[in-house]
Amino acid sequence: MKTAVGDEIADALGVLLRRSTRTKLYRTLTDGMGDAVDELTYPVLSGLARTGPRSAAHLAPDVGLDRSGVTRRASRLEEAGLVRREPDPADRRATLLALTEEGERTVEILRRRLSAHIETSLASWPAGEAKTFARHLRRFLTEGPFA
Repeated sequence: MKTAVGDEIADALGVLLRRSTRTKLYRTLTDGMGDAVDELTYPVLSGLARTGPRSAAHLAPDVGLDRSGVTRRASRLEEAGLVRREPDPADRRATLLALTEEGERTVEILRRRLSAHIETSLASWPAGEAKTFARHLRRFLTEGPFA
């Protein structure tokens, strides 16, 4: 029986989105980055880099954690000087999490590592195929079921 393309994509996304898949990738990317930067804190760093300063409650759904999980991880990152807490200008009772300059440098290193990891994994693909894949993936994200 022929498999529908939707089934093939759904199966691939299932593997890609699995927590164990992400954890393995984050562990690889954060290897040697210090005690505070690991597979547990990576999503908080990455999330703050994407969104800018956010409260733990607002960052939580973006990184797949609950508020207390974000708060615990942010505390580790704060102790390491990578994240700071600042008052929310829109609500004086609330606190925002923000990357420090060192946190921004750390995220830049992690992004370069991720890019290099992806490039290495695609090195055996025929010329042009990786660029085509990247273009189609971007289109899938902007026009497909995640749009």
